[in-house]
Amino acid sequence: MIEKRILVADRLRRPPATGWSWVDRRFLREHGDYLSHEAILLYLFFAAVADRHGLSFYSDSTLSSRLRIPQPAVEKAREELLQRDLIAHQLPLVQVLSLPSSGVSRRAQPGQGLMLLGDVFRQAMGATAVPTPDQPTADQPTSDQSTPDKRRNRP
Repeated sequence: MIEKRILVADRLRRPPATGWSWVDRRFLREHGDYLSHEAILLYLFFAAVADRHGLSFYSDSTLSSRLRIPQPAVEKAREELLQRDLIAHQLPLVQVLSLPSSGVSRRAQPGQGLMLLGDVFRQAMGATAVPTPDQPTADQPTSDQSTPDKRRNRP
């Protein structure tokens, strides 16, 4: 383990006297690998300019200009952040949300409640209920399935 030491003591970061800015370190660890670099940049911008409630109101054209990315890339990045439930958006506002608890994913619409991890997996797999032992699962062929499962026949 690396032992930490202050490198420049007279330049320690302190909360600003006015304004507000904060990024939960779990953001990169838990979400960074799944987001485009534009989405990461947009999230960090929102976190930097948000008030103490996480709110900001920059237009897409201003975001495009400030971040130096095309406006369609801003829109796509915002959609990524919305899909991962990292922000809420309702014109003209954007709110940086608290990060979801580890192992828990929020429902599609912010504020619609939490889901258990098992429910997330079942929803992702398109299943609504856990199959019983006598029910075939998606990767078990039934007697009326004549074509083999292509996922199993990898070269």
